[in-house]
Amino acid sequence: MKKFGLLLFILFFLSCQKQEKPILSFYCWKTVFKFSELEKEILKNNQVQKLYIRYFVVDLLEKTNEAFPKAPIQFQEKTTGFKVVPVIYIKNKVFLNPKINLEELATKTNSIINQINAKNNISIDEVQFDCDWTLTSKDALFKFIEIFKKVAKVKISATIRLHQIKYYQKTGIPNVDKAVLMYYNMGKIAPDSLNSIYDKKIADKYLESIQKYPLQLEIALPIYSWAIHIRDGKITGLKSKISIENIKKDTNFVQVNNRFFKAKNPCFKGGTYYKTDDILKFESISEEDLLEMTDDLKENLKQNPKEIIFYDLDEFNTRQYENDIFTKISNRF
Repeated sequence: MKKFGLLLFILFFLSCQKQEKPILSFYCWKTVFKFSELEKEILKNNQVQKLYIRYFVVDLLEKTNEAFPKAPIQFQEKTTGFKVVPVIYIKNKVFLNPKINLEELATKTNSIINQINAKNNISIDEVQFDCDWTLTSKDALFKFIEIFKKVAKVKISATIRLHQIKYYQKTGIPNVDKAVLMYYNMGKIAPDSLNSIYDKKIADKYLESIQKYPLQLEIALPIYSWAIHIRDGKITGLKSKISIENIKKDTNFVQVNNRFFKAKNPCFKGGTYYKTDDILKFESISEEDLLEMTDDLKENLKQNPKEIIFYDLDEFNTRQYENDIFTKISNRF
């Protein structure tokens, strides 16, 4: 009986130690907030209760070098039923400007967020900042975050790139309540054959470093794709939401391999002019890529993430996958 009781205790202890599956959330990266029917279905089927909504971009005016909010969000649909986290993308050059008034920037940023919230009857308890800071801009960014926390009195989260994790002793660690690892945009956008969104060889160089990062990490995974427009070996533009299937059917293009297409005639496509021999290089993330990324992260994270955020919620993006892909990923943890 004693052995049986001990066994029950061990089983009970192990069951208590089992971690809960991460919740599923999405980034909404549009200037107009409105769901399609498919997007509503995705949110409902995956029991999504939290949305990270891009509120605006902070850039510098060319003439005055002053920081200003660019392309603020417009809500055409209510956020009822969802916890909203405003995401503010701040360009790195803002914090490279030695004349930037960080207190003024923090106050104005908070004011604009509050105005958007008041107009759309949104209450928040967290703001996320997205900035690919460098060694020369980190001090200004980190100070800005400290000031903003005092001004806004909300939780702060920040996106973290892989290089900022591997070299955190140099790049620094922001004083935030939550860190979100962007597990994408791993390489340079280039005319070569590599996938700049995700490349396992590049990812493998950083995976071990994740174990040593001092902060608990939530995970952001990519579900987007794009096409790179190449002319004479040089990049001329980046085309989002362009279907590879439509290009396959277009008689103005010939398929070179599974990712490269060449224009055989001068033509206009989606408002872009293509000269003869222009190249479209498609970069996307397959279901197999997502599951591979998930398994690698599971193996190297110190503890399971509480949340997985997909970038980003858009009908064009979600149509690439089977309906159960998001729960498949959550179930891997």
